[in-house]
Amino acid sequence: MRDTIKIRDSFPHRVTKRSAWIPTRDGCRLAASIWLPESAERSPVPAILEYLPYRKDDSRAVRDSSYHPYFAGHGYASVRVDIRGTGGSEGILYDEYLKQEQDDALDVIAWIAEQPWCSGAVGMYGISWGGFNGLQVAARRPPQLKAVISIASTDDRYADDVHYLGGCVLGSDMLSWSARMFQLNAMPPDPQLVGDRWREMWMSRLENTPPYVHAWLEHQTRDGYWKHGSVCEDYAAIEAPVYAVGGWADGYTNAVFRLLEGLPGPKKGLIGPWSHEYPHLAKPGPRIGFLQECLRWWDRWLKGVENGIMDEPTFRVWIQDSVRPAPMYEKRPGHWAAEEGWPSPRIEPATYWLGEDVLHERVPKEVELSIRGSQFAGAEAGVWWPCGDPFDLPPDQRREDGLCLTFDGAPVEEAVEIVGHPQLKLSVASDQPLALVAVRLLDVAPGGASLQVSKGVLNLTHRDGHEDPEPLEPGRFYEVEVKLDAAGHRLPAGHRWRLAVSPTYWPMAWPSPKAATLRIRTGPASSLQLPVRPPRPGDEALPAFPEPEQCCARPHEKLGQPRRTRTIEEDVSERTLEIHDLSDGGRTHLTDTGLEVYSRFEDHYAIVEDDPLSASVSCTGEMGLRRDDWDVRVETYSRMTADADHFYLTHVLDAYEGNVRVFNKTWHRKIPRHLV
Repeated sequence: MRDTIKIRDSFPHRVTKRSAWIPTRDGCRLAASIWLPESAERSPVPAILEYLPYRKDDSRAVRDSSYHPYFAGHGYASVRVDIRGTGGSEGILYDEYLKQEQDDALDVIAWIAEQPWCSGAVGMYGISWGGFNGLQVAARRPPQLKAVISIASTDDRYADDVHYLGGCVLGSDMLSWSARMFQLNAMPPDPQLVGDRWREMWMSRLENTPPYVHAWLEHQTRDGYWKHGSVCEDYAAIEAPVYAVGGWADGYTNAVFRLLEGLPGPKKGLIGPWSHEYPHLAKPGPRIGFLQECLRWWDRWLKGVENGIMDEPTFRVWIQDSVRPAPMYEKRPGHWAAEEGWPSPRIEPATYWLGEDVLHERVPKEVELSIRGSQFAGAEAGVWWPCGDPFDLPPDQRREDGLCLTFDGAPVEEAVEIVGHPQLKLSVASDQPLALVAVRLLDVAPGGASLQVSKGVLNLTHRDGHEDPEPLEPGRFYEVEVKLDAAGHRLPAGHRWRLAVSPTYWPMAWPSPKAATLRIRTGPASSLQLPVRPPRPGDEALPAFPEPEQCCARPHEKLGQPRRTRTIEEDVSERTLEIHDLSDGGRTHLTDTGLEVYSRFEDHYAIVEDDPLSASVSCTGEMGLRRDDWDVRVETYSRMTADADHFYLTHVLDAYEGNVRVFNKTWHRKIPRHLV
């Protein structure tokens, strides 16, 4: 049964909307939409800021209008700002999370706090990019910023984002995300917002906005480039209360644990079964009344209402029950659980030692196992940051398991719950100086179905850290540790744990230059630790979240339905693997402005068995805007390949007015590989 969302069009306060230009210290103006309680000019209210590059007046117009009026209707000024160089704002956005972005945010917050409708208190709210910069701006300590809600974000830009995975290039997402921003940044502002300047601003963006992937690949280790904007470098810099929210199905969940451990001030954590979406909208469900939960946070920290939210357990998680593997679920069965803080003294590690194809509860004798691995291992890994689409999650992993070394435990006699990070200690040798290891934790049912619970990847040249990698000495055994993604899972009686190990994980991990054979020593040197959580009697008494609510969205009509498809094609005779991932946003007509918005994007991944240098990723996109005789669109193409020593990148950008091409530019870049 699907979750239902109550759509509201009446609130305690009548809501008005206005547009504004917010000046920055260097004279650049940022475009803002502001939803206000009608009485705010007479009775000033706190403000909530969402600060994003995702074009508030077209591509995000419908979604923004489903929650900003909600906050305004409950007594807050809700402000949505396009980051410099995006949407209706002036300037150029040269990269993610630059100091310029933070400086502008400080100016925006100061401007908001000075408005006659604002009480002077400001909160920051956002998912993904907006969750990132909420934490980053909090670390700059603007005095007006009183609280943050950060959803599906990270405190460590190198460890947990779309660029690198355990020191490996994130092949499935690095180029793809760069290409999506390449497409979005190439779009012009709307003439209804900026007037006749729109074309001049457009040409400046087309000419000056770079493909971000170049900078990302030029920094293949965790250097100062990645430390900037990674608030884990100094948690103490954040004094504002933080509510950190994540979902087990998403790629941005590990940071919730680190933030709860590291932040010294008031904090809460919440993890549900959700993908990369707001918890009142996300799949898998159950969805919750997240907008109501946000209001409780804002009421406490922006209005000073003692509503008991900080008297509740600090950390609340959805512990997922075992299910039949599927690439997506409407709901994941399970139950809510809570801990007073993190790390929890209640969590005890259970250790399993690797034996010959077996996980032992006692140390077994040492044997040596080897695996060369298939370049096709990882094809059914799902996507790194699922958004609730039908193919996002790993399906039954039996085929994947067959391409790996596997170690099976005995069926458990009683159900076991884990919450936290599984960790693998591994004694491993490689016949190549560059190699990686991918590991997965699985729940195997009595009938053999293999459900992925967690994964971890490590570039073995990064075995001692991500800042100063060193090549392996072929044939030498190393003791390494692989920290798997955090999980909250209940293994039922009769099921067993499985650990799968491989030297390949395409397309998530860009393959090593040469196919590597790994040798693993079992026995005392190789063990798996699982964070076992004993039952907590108070879990059954946790208050239920309210049902989801949202606003009536901005008036619009769908002229073509969105479509997502993912196909995997394996040619046995040619020994090739190709993955096609299509995202067609359809066409949306915003009836209040007469604007039509459309977009289409496709990723293509290819590799040949036993030939890691054949790996390639290509991304094609199209996006357009149309109103009356104003008709503009951009077409983009990006491709990434590699040889043993370099990555090669090509990007092509074409812009059109009607059927006339008004801009064309091609970029080529050759970037050395640095132990990846």
